[in-house]
Amino acid sequence: MTPEHASKLAADICALAPVVPVLVVKDASKAADLARALIAGGLPALEVTLRTDAALDVIREMAKVEGGVVGAGTLLTEADVIAAKEAGATFGVSPGATDRLLDACEAHDLPLLPGAASATEAMRLLERGYTTQKFFPAEAAGGAPLLKGLSSPLPQIKFCPTGGVSLANAPTYLALPNTVCVGGSWVAPSDLVDAGDWDAIEALAREAAALSR
Repeated sequence: MTPEHASKLAADICALAPVVPVLVVKDASKAADLARALIAGGLPALEVTLRTDAALDVIREMAKVEGGVVGAGTLLTEADVIAAKEAGATFGVSPGATDRLLDACEAHDLPLLPGAASATEAMRLLERGYTTQKFFPAEAAGGAPLLKGLSSPLPQIKFCPTGGVSLANAPTYLALPNTVCVGGSWVAPSDLVDAGDWDAIEALAREAAALSR
C-alpha cells in the first residue's frame, strides 16, 4: 500500500463522523455493546488503543459489529501492526511516526493515521506521501492556535487532532480548515463503560456526532 492510498483511505474514515472515539477498554465482554452504542449514536469509526491486555480481543469483538469501522491505536512496532490486522483492525493510528512503523503499515496494507506534533514532523510525513495525519498531543503541543498556524503553509495536510480534545473545545478544532475530524475519549468514559450504561454512551455519541465541521 502506498502512502497516498493509505492517506486516501484514512481520509475516508475520518470523514465518517466529526469525532472518532478513542477507546481504552479493559474488558472484552463489553466491547460489542460499546461498539453498538457508539455506532447507534452516529460514530462508526472506532479507535481501540493497544494499552490494555484485552485490546486485541476488544478489536476482534468490535469488528463483528455491523456498521462499524474498527482501528487500532497506539501502534508502535511491526508486531503491533501484524497483531492489529489479524484481530480485524482495518486502520491504524500512531502517536508519532517512524520509518519502521510506516514501512510496516505499507507492507501489511494497513492504512495509517500517523501522528505529528510540529511543522517538521508534518512535513516529513507529507514528503513521504501522507496528507492525512493525526495532530497529537493536540492541547499539549499548542492546541488549535498551532494547528491553525499550520493551515496556511501546509494546506495539503488534513489533521485529526487528538489528546486533550473534549466536547468543550472540539468545535474550535472542527472550525479550522485543516481539521477533518477530532479524536476523543469523552464519548466513552470508563465509569459508563464499567457500568454498562450503553444508553448514556449512545447519548454522548449523538451529541458528538451533531458537532458541525
